[in-house]
Amino acid sequence: MISYIQTKIHHINFLHDSLFKNAFFLMLSSISTAGFGFIFWFLAAKFYSASDVGIATGIMSSMTLIVNLSRFGLDYSIIRFFPTHDKCKVFSTSTVISTLIALIFGLIFISGINSFSPELSFLRSPLYTLFYFISLTSSSVIFMAGIFFVAIREAEFQLYLNLIVGSRVLFVILFISLGAIGIFYAVGASFFIAFLISLVLILKSGTDLKLKIDRKFLTDSFNFSAGNFLTGLFMTVPNTLLPIMILNMHLVEQAAYYYIVFGIVSLLFMIPESISTSLFVEGSNGQSLKKTVIQSLVIIFLLLTPIALFFYLYGSLILGFIGQDYVAGGSGVFRLMIFASFFVVVNNVYFAIKRIQKDTKEITLLSGIIFILLIGLAFLLIPVLGIEGIGYAWIISYGTGALIILIQVFRKARFQNLLIKAM
Repeated sequence: MISYIQTKIHHINFLHDSLFKNAFFLMLSSISTAGFGFIFWFLAAKFYSASDVGIATGIMSSMTLIVNLSRFGLDYSIIRFFPTHDKCKVFSTSTVISTLIALIFGLIFISGINSFSPELSFLRSPLYTLFYFISLTSSSVIFMAGIFFVAIREAEFQLYLNLIVGSRVLFVILFISLGAIGIFYAVGASFFIAFLISLVLILKSGTDLKLKIDRKFLTDSFNFSAGNFLTGLFMTVPNTLLPIMILNMHLVEQAAYYYIVFGIVSLLFMIPESISTSLFVEGSNGQSLKKTVIQSLVIIFLLLTPIALFFYLYGSLILGFIGQDYVAGGSGVFRLMIFASFFVVVNNVYFAIKRIQKDTKEITLLSGIIFILLIGLAFLLIPVLGIEGIGYAWIISYGTGALIILIQVFRKARFQNLLIKAM
């Protein structure tokens, strides 16, 4: 087995392989996002109070949650249906629909904010509401533009957008006097600049910007989009819902600790996520599934293992750069989530395979199980174990998903062997 893997490593042309090229820029994008995020929250933790940071994470989490809810699986359909449909129509349809839905959800959130998150009720001020909607629109368009660049195998353009969003580290220093809302202003300003640049990059790629909806694409992709919407919802909503859950339990400082830890450990999560996305792109364009899956797994573990070990050994030192409070409050959950990252690998790669095969039923059910376990266990364990309870919830939920996948793969392989013997 070891010699087989070594042979596969030798045959992967990292410089010219489209799987690795796209994954490379996706990882750079994620690294830049995490890196700038680390610097941003480091500065926020140094110059703002923990209470301000906690409230700001609530604002940002609500906006990210809304953008995730508004995609309706169209981000996955962009990748899967680009080879068979007009690219301009697919992109414009997906972007217009998702952005309009995001604005509707944003209006619902602001209108009922006293019930959804009372700590953020000050957002009902007209000026804050206007800025919230501008930021929400910019964020939605930037996200869909990034997916578009990945689908056309130009993931470096997504990297450019993430670098521009990184300018928030400059704005956060300028708005110190504004408290928690200053942190939000910093992020929103960077989103708006990236939004303008994304329009330029889209035109540069040779794509016309037409605000039209292609009904044929919507009809052809409806089932695929719906299934992946639920799957994407189950897999991404916890990332933004958990900080809000902690905040609503009146654990403002712990919300800040968890948000910072998640921002750092997401460097590990981005490795299987980026390579699995690249696997999805390659498979959608007709590349050999078996070969691409093997390449993906080899690259993932070559990158993930040493970085995970480094984080485990020096996690407290990394958190110490932010503040000793973050070491005391976040080290435990940090180590637990490092361990969970290996279970995330199994789930991400399997989901990519099923998306290539347009089999959304199985991954929808599996992601739903993971979601229920993660949110349910976190809700039960946070009052008992603090934010370390979230770490255990990550391990149990994704570990359960990995176990189910391995059982499914084993059953399928056994069934195929029986068929071969019968013939």
